[in-house]
Amino acid sequence: MDLRRLVRGRLGWPRLETVARELARRYDRDTLHIRFLEADNWLSTPMVVDDEWFVKVISKQNSLVHAVFTTGRNLGAFSSGTEGFFGHFGTPLEMAEHELEATKRLRDIGLQAPAPVEAFEVDGLGVLVLEYLPNFHTLDTAPRAEVERLAPELFAALAEMHDNHLAHGDLRAENVLVREDGIYFIDATNVNDEGMRDARAYDLACGLAALEPLVGPKQAVAAALDSYEVEALLDAVDFLDFVNIRPDHDFDAASLKGEIEKHAA
Repeated sequence: MDLRRLVRGRLGWPRLETVARELARRYDRDTLHIRFLEADNWLSTPMVVDDEWFVKVISKQNSLVHAVFTTGRNLGAFSSGTEGFFGHFGTPLEMAEHELEATKRLRDIGLQAPAPVEAFEVDGLGVLVLEYLPNFHTLDTAPRAEVERLAPELFAALAEMHDNHLAHGDLRAENVLVREDGIYFIDATNVNDEGMRDARAYDLACGLAALEPLVGPKQAVAAALDSYEVEALLDAVDFLDFVNIRPDHDFDAASLKGEIEKHAA
């Protein structure tokens, strides 16, 4: 078996068919149309069901990979001079239940996210069911003018999370969906309460890192300053180098630091 497939925990059709049968039973459907997504996702097998539900199927292997990722992120936090603040859930069902709850909490404070439906277990797999949002594109595929327009909205939403004692924990441009009615957040992760202050600084660093390649450091920092004091951005500076070594971020950390220091001077 291909090593990347093994590590990602890709599931064979017999187990996915078990999930499909359970979905059909739960939602009283004789047949289902399932479209698998070609997503670079290490933590689940994502699919769209009947163009109505977005479903993530989480295997034990996905849970183990999440544990490895969580350990790596916490080691990175240690390297930034703080304690680790990412949490891991021990089973596929717990991972699905957490994301369902995180999505509910985002919507409860007035932010846009897919409507949560349910999380359940079948054949040792965790299954997360959310509303499927059609007609969207991700922030990293948006034209520059649109990103510039949405950047202040992104940081305002992030500040709203933080004001309500929430943190996203995995903010990347591909985790921000753009639709006609605004931006939607997906893939919120788990952050323990003890590390919430550092997690907020990390969130802000991730937001800056996501926007810098799309609009440049000056625009990214200016958008953040619409919702945050410069002291908060200085706290985020401590995490920029850590974020920069992640393979899913590619940005100019030095330019961001220089722009932030310019405003702090």
